[in-house]
Amino acid sequence: MDLLSLTKEDWEVRLGEMGQPKFRAKQILEWLYRRRVRDWAEMTNLPAPLREGLEKAFPPVVLARVREAGAGDATRKFLFGLADGQRIESVLLSASPAFYGEASDRRTVCLSSQVGCAYGCKFCASGLDGWKRNLTAGEMVDQFLQVEALSGEKINNIVFMGMGEPLANFDNLMRAIGILNAQWGPGLGARHMTVSTSGLVPQIRQLADQPLQVRLAVSLHGATDEVRSRIMPVNKKYPLGELLEACEEYVRKKKQRITFEYILIRDVNDMPAQAALLAGLTRRLNAKINLIPCNAVGGLDWRRPEEDRQEAFLAVLRNAGALATLRREKGHDIAAACGQLRLQVQAQEQKPAPPA
Repeated sequence: MDLLSLTKEDWEVRLGEMGQPKFRAKQILEWLYRRRVRDWAEMTNLPAPLREGLEKAFPPVVLARVREAGAGDATRKFLFGLADGQRIESVLLSASPAFYGEASDRRTVCLSSQVGCAYGCKFCASGLDGWKRNLTAGEMVDQFLQVEALSGEKINNIVFMGMGEPLANFDNLMRAIGILNAQWGPGLGARHMTVSTSGLVPQIRQLADQPLQVRLAVSLHGATDEVRSRIMPVNKKYPLGELLEACEEYVRKKKQRITFEYILIRDVNDMPAQAALLAGLTRRLNAKINLIPCNAVGGLDWRRPEEDRQEAFLAVLRNAGALATLRREKGHDIAAACGQLRLQVQAQEQKPAPPA
């Protein structure tokens, strides 16, 4: 297990096996998360023989920054290289109303949970190159650490809404959330972390039974089974009726409001009739609706509606009493839709070299 996947209890066990006292775990965690030091040689309050042993057991691996887009803008996208050569993306949204409509200066990082995706949502670039593997908890935690380091900003919100389906990597996701929440770790409040899902019903129910009060966002994108199945193949396995029942259970157990993410796709799901039905679903759960105009993705045909159609959809929702927001331009110009930067860089690298 990589060093950032280990909890305080894990470190105490590992150190005990090495004949070390438990307090060494606290020292290591202070270096990792308070001082943000990854090099064992720099952890000078640890005995030299212990540092040498830890170097062999846990070689310090740091996500490698491959490319960055939107530097200096409110939306910045990072492409990271993993130890096995795979690549993932993280997005930083700074000084913006971000995901839930509250005007604020909060800084939100969108983290990936898998390399690629197996769920094939028709608007998303994450799965165009297929699913490769789950991320470890440490790889999720390190995205947070690296984006803070590269941006120089203190991040106060996390959404697991990047590449992959977080709930399909449930155990590693929950371990990462626990580490990010821990006082010996970054110490981010659970209510400042949101898990977004395409609608995996059993895992939504499982998440509802977890003790941490993380928030839930559901990628809905259609107010009927017919429309949603056209956009999201997962709806054929877990149709709207089952999904909404699981969401009701989550709301009942967590005593918190969920968010429906709804990507507006021109002439697919942006009709007033869909808005009226969506408003009804929202009232049933007292949920928020976050409307997101579709980002154009190379290799996918769907496009965003014109602004007047976006506003008309929003008006139907609000006139029906739904709590809805429309996310304005966030990353459209830097290809911020999940998976796009990775595919762009991959395509560039695969181009044949020009003749000499």
